[in-house]
Order: sequence, then structure tokens, then C-alpha cells
Amino acid sequence: MKRWIKWTAGSALLLAVIVAATAASGLYLAEQKRNRYIDIKPRPVAYTTDAQTIERGRYLYASRGCTDCHGAQGTGREFVNDGKGTRLAGPNITPAGVVARYQPEDWNSVIRHGVKPNGRPLLVMPSEDYNRFTNDDLNALVSYVRQLPPQEGTAAVVDLPRPAWVLYGLGAIPDAAARIDHQLAPSRPVPAGLTVANGQYVANMCIGCHGADLSGGKIPGGPPDWPAASDIRPGKDSAMGRYASSASFVTMLRTGKRPDGTPIQVMPFESLGQLSDVDAQALYLFLTAPGGSAKAGGAGAGAPRSEDVGRVGGAADAHLVRVEAPKGQQHQPSNVPSVSSGLRIPG
Repeated sequence: MKRWIKWTAGSALLLAVIVAATAASGLYLAEQKRNRYIDIKPRPVAYTTDAQTIERGRYLYASRGCTDCHGAQGTGREFVNDGKGTRLAGPNITPAGVVARYQPEDWNSVIRHGVKPNGRPLLVMPSEDYNRFTNDDLNALVSYVRQLPPQEGTAAVVDLPRPAWVLYGLGAIPDAAARIDHQLAPSRPVPAGLTVANGQYVANMCIGCHGADLSGGKIPGGPPDWPAASDIRPGKDSAMGRYASSASFVTMLRTGKRPDGTPIQVMPFESLGQLSDVDAQALYLFLTAPGGSAKAGGAGAGAPRSEDVGRVGGAADAHLVRVEAPKGQQHQPSNVPSVSSGLRIPG
């Protein structure tokens, strides 16, 4: 009996030592990762002031998750505070904020690559969602942000519990820069319309939570109580099976509720609700394409026009598609509380 007690106590002590050593190693590695230098060669972003470009940038800012972290006016916003040690706030990105000294290439580095102007990784920035922006769209987004009125705002806050930092250090939670192929060329523009190609481009905003192949799973860096992201690839096991038509899918984007009325807990509905009817319906086409294998990326899109009707799969296909928009919901903003697409911690 005494030998058994000694063996149990010894094993518990050994386990405690291993856990402590692992935690210490993880924290050390986290500090090393946070301060690593990432050598990229970003292209300078064009600064544009024409009205059409600014309007396209406004649409992208509103519909691609920027407001969720930086607020509608760009002055910054606290978007996570669980009272358990996790507190995140996006910084002020008006000309009076953190971007005041950005050079043209710095915008590309931060938005597309998740890398600060000094070459260090950003810890909370969904750059994997923006890496495939066309050059024109990146230019439009930056041009819109640069013309925001200078205002006082919040600073960036990244407060995480120690276990999260340990997991980050050990590689269980990669940052955005680690998930991006920095050599990948930008998407090629294609005309806006109800096409699979346009839907594929819009689906880039889904990568951070649903993965590059959109198969879903545990959201990288999400709090433990967050549900797993759904598999939204075409197929019999896809969550897209809930939506019998594009109208029901677009209604979900506008309301934050499934067709059966149940609310969806973790989705950036504040931004999704601002998607144009064309982009929302094109996304549905892409995610439900017969025989398709959904993978975000690929083609780009021009400025959204709700009167556009395209061909499934692009110009090479012969048949047109008809997609019904939900009645009374043309370009309506959403008031549904949202969880930002940028909540991959840290990333």
C-alpha cells in the first residue's frame, strides 16, 4: 500500500513538473513568435480619391468585417470581453490613429499579410480573409479608410489568458501570418454578377472561421465555449442543406437566424447583413454548386450591381441562373449582434 501511495505521489509530481515545463516553454515560444520578423515584399497600395473607388471601399469596409473590430467610423472598438481574461479591442484606424504614419506598402503588409510595418506579426487581424483581395479592391478599401475624418479613438488591446499564450507558443493557435501563403498572387478581377466565380471571391471572407476548404471545425483561437464552424462545402453533409433557396440563405445573412428560427451564435452578421444581394446570392451559388468542391480564393469581383445576372461557373457555361431575393430585404442593414470575423486569437 505504501509503495502504491509513493508511486502515485511520484507520478503526480512528475506530471506537475511536465505541465509546468510545457507551460514555461509555451510562454517562451509565444514571446519568440510574437517578435519574429517576417520578410515580405508588399506592393504599394494606390491612393485614390475618385468617387466610384471610395464607394467600393465603403462597401468593402461595411461588408467584410472591418466594422466589427474597428467600428463604423474607424475609431476602434472592444469586440471581446468575456470577463475571464480575454479582452480584445481593434485600434483607431482614422488618420488620427495607428495608421497615421503608414506608407503605401504598409497597408498591403497589414491587411493582406497580417504583418506590422516593422515586420512583426499582428496578433488579431483576419488577414487570411483579405489576402486574396484583388489589387483594385485593396486599393479601394485603403482609399476609403484614408478619407475617414480624423477622430480620437481606442488603442489596440490583446489581453489573453495564459493558456491561450501557451497554445500560441506551441503552435496550436497559429497567427494569421502563419496561415498565409505570402507568395500567392492577388485574385484576378471578374465582373460582378450572380456567378460561381463571384461567389468564390466573396467566400474569402469565410476562410478564417470555416478554413481554406470551408470544411469547418473548431474556430482557430476561439474561446472554448464557441461552437465549431459548420462544414459549408457542397454535399449531403453540408450545413448549406438547410437552405433550400438563395432567398432563405440571404435571409439568414440578414437576420442571423436559420430557417427554423434558431439563432446562429458565432457569425459576423453586422458585416454579412451589408452584403449586396448580388454578392450574397453569388455566395449561395458557389456554396451549393452541383458537383462543386468549395474552396475560397480564385477570381475577383468588380463593384456590386444588384441588376446583374450571370452564368453559373462563368462565361463558358451555357445556362443562366435565376436567384430570388427575399422580399423587402434589398440591401437592408442588419441590427443582429455579431461576432467579428477577426476573432481568431491570436491571428
